[in-house]
Amino acid sequence: QVQLVESGGGLVQPGGSLRLHCAASGIIFSMYTMGWYHQTPGKQRELVARITTGGSTVYADSVKGRFTISRDNAKNTLYLQMNSLKPEDTAVYFCNADSPRHGMNYWGKGTLVTVSS
Repeated sequence: QVQLVESGGGLVQPGGSLRLHCAASGIIFSMYTMGWYHQTPGKQRELVARITTGGSTVYADSVKGRFTISRDNAKNTLYLQMNSLKPEDTAVYFCNADSPRHGMNYWGKGTLVTVSS
């Protein structure tokens, strides 16, 4: 049974930081491209950042220079370090595991990040 469990969300003031975690089980973590997506009510889920099996990263323009995605294959864990947070970063953040080669794609249930004073 595949599980992606996000944690680390919460309420933070503008300019603050949070570190999201995604613990994966039931998959060979190192074989998956991992990503963070966010979604706000009434809008589509959007890519925040993605990291390939080889460690290459892609970021949404809105988070470049503020967010850092990383992975620890030994711990089957994905991270998102979020700095200089803005109110517009408020969203539910979802973890994604993708292996187009094997036709597999999985989602976590999300963790809420609220940036507000």
